[in-house]
Amino acid sequence: MNHKIISKYNPIGYIIKGKSTIVQTKNKKIVLKKSNSKVYDYLKSRGFNYFPNIIEKNNDYIITDYIEEIETPDEQKILDLIDLVSLLHYKTTYYKDIDEDEYKKIYEDIKNNIDHLFSYYNELVDIIINNEYYSPSQIYLLSNISILFSSLNYSNGELDKWLNLIENKKRMRYVILHNNLSLDHFLKNDKSYLISFDKSIIDIPIFDLYKLYKRYPKFDFYPIFKKYEKNYKLYDDERLLLFILISLPDKIELTENEDKNMDLVVKLIDNINISKKLIEEYSNNKENNETNKEIENT
Repeated sequence: MNHKIISKYNPIGYIIKGKSTIVQTKNKKIVLKKSNSKVYDYLKSRGFNYFPNIIEKNNDYIITDYIEEIETPDEQKILDLIDLVSLLHYKTTYYKDIDEDEYKKIYEDIKNNIDHLFSYYNELVDIIINNEYYSPSQIYLLSNISILFSSLNYSNGELDKWLNLIENKKRMRYVILHNNLSLDHFLKNDKSYLISFDKSIIDIPIFDLYKLYKRYPKFDFYPIFKKYEKNYKLYDDERLLLFILISLPDKIELTENEDKNMDLVVKLIDNINISKKLIEEYSNNKENNETNKEIENT
């Protein structure tokens, strides 16, 4: 805690919570956090004011009002969060001409990751089948390995489709990404607030969605993504890239602890199936909408 900065507020106590310091003064609570204030200036200039009031700032720290959060079920909270994220992206959108180096780098990074995962899991299967005995986690992985490779094949094929789409575009859409979305960084009181913009960057919008998806596999993301798209519709290439990313299986490393291995393998296969179901729901919904439009136009 920087005592020099808050001493003039006559603090009578404080609590350190993560990277923030909640300071109790005689009249109210304030929050001291190490952060670059320039991002908040930019957000204000774009009409996005959904963060706590900044009392004081310099190049290294900000001091804000403390927001007493209203207790909200997580299922509702993440929907409220995605509403605010869609607004953040809408308010900070800008377009720039396609840079071949940028989209080729995205393509090559994902392609290399797919190739690495193919190689890694093929080698792991070879190691397992050469054992005299199989552990329960190894049996479970072998019995479901076709699901994993099917997911990799899907990502590999869709990646080439994405490249064809992006090559035919003239401009790409960029936004301010929060880049560290979590339920802890969303507050609800008299209005909604996003906090902790210290990792924010400028990039294409789907990366906020992807990281949120990876952070909370327990949630049903179909209504979450649909709510986002109701406010800020993704382009076909953006949505395709998002689905490619969420289809990529995690890389797990088995150890001597069989209980942990079983947990890892079950979680791996479950997450692949969840992602597959989400993509299928989206595809079926899109096809139904297109069919309904055709009927309406006949």
